[in-house]
Amino acid sequence: MTEARDMKDSLLDHLGRFLARRLHSPNAGYEPYTPSDPATLSRSLRAGDILLVEGNQKVSAAIKYLTQSTWSHAALFVGTALKPDDESTDEYPQLVEVNLGEGCVAVPLSKYARFNTRICRPVGLTPDDRAAVVAYMVERLGVRYDMKNIFDLLRYFFPTPPVPVRWRRR
Repeated sequence: MTEARDMKDSLLDHLGRFLARRLHSPNAGYEPYTPSDPATLSRSLRAGDILLVEGNQKVSAAIKYLTQSTWSHAALFVGTALKPDDESTDEYPQLVEVNLGEGCVAVPLSKYARFNTRICRPVGLTPDDRAAVVAYMVERLGVRYDMKNIFDLLRYFFPTPPVPVRWRRR
């Protein structure tokens, strides 16, 4: 029984990665209204803030449709938590995000220079709370994305799939 479940999970994982590659292809014709300046964002953001992003990929369009939102992606600003000791570089990872197919990764602000963005600042968090949130996400760098979630996303488009009830995920 366990071997069959592992094989099914492996198959779903493979299929999920294939779909992730397809969904990550960019939509043609995306033009941001006001591109983000990474230097200005860096000065404005505080550790623990969320950067909302309007993505330009096929999966972004699906997320915006399902959530009825302009924003399709969110990344946590960690400030200087990942800054290398070598001061010679101005660009270093300041955001931690979880991407379809990649998992939990750290990226520089410049990744979103060509996208519409918005800062979402949590209210009522103490500096200790912010530090705890940042530490939690930094500890999760490298964690893989559960590709089976793609099928949950697809279920919204096909609410009653042509699959026997016993094979459906709950």
